[in-house]
Amino acid sequence: MKYSNDDELLALCRNELFSAVIGDVMDLMGHTHQFLPPHVQPLRDDMIVAGRAMPVLEADDDGGEGPGRANEMLNQPFGLMLRALDDLQKNEVYVCTGSSPSYALWGELMSTCAINRGAVGAVVDGYSRDTKGILEQNFPCFSYGRYAQDQRPRGKVVDLRCTIKIGAVKIQPGDIIFGDLDGVCVIPKQIEKEVIEAAWEKAHGEKRVFEAIKGGMGAQAAWDKFGIM
Repeated sequence: MKYSNDDELLALCRNELFSAVIGDVMDLMGHTHQFLPPHVQPLRDDMIVAGRAMPVLEADDDGGEGPGRANEMLNQPFGLMLRALDDLQKNEVYVCTGSSPSYALWGELMSTCAINRGAVGAVVDGYSRDTKGILEQNFPCFSYGRYAQDQRPRGKVVDLRCTIKIGAVKIQPGDIIFGDLDGVCVIPKQIEKEVIEAAWEKAHGEKRVFEAIKGGMGAQAAWDKFGIM
């Protein structure tokens, strides 16, 4: 397994790894709370996201857009959301949480902005909308599902590139976000090399186990020989 830059590293993740094997490896390392809640799912079953977290904090806000709000940021449509979109960098994933699940946190135009910035996905702790447009752009989007109600009169982005938490998982800027049909997991930046190398080894080992079991080997015998199940 070789890579020399982030492009190659993230391509390796997309092409050769899957969420289950990454999660298994982190479990063995003692990082047992790295999966987002199971209702965060891809809009289409074949979507895979692998990129660097750009965490965004959203909050419910029924106070309107001002003028006159004590916090000047709250006078702006969507708060800091437009700034967050423009701040996305190559290989980053927009990861948003903090609001109630009563409106959509991602949509088609946001996907277009993200693509223009070189971002590689969106993972939101809530709903997404404009599903047809997102799917036509083939932009990896993970959410609770489809719901058209807009965020503008209901919520605002209040911070970006900050530490956030979704479920039991802490997410910091630069952590690797990996998601597929079985869920979304977070690889902390400080252990990513060890995790990815071990996951690659396990993924290739599982192929050998699969062939052995397919050929008639029993479960216990396979475990005794390979230590993988």
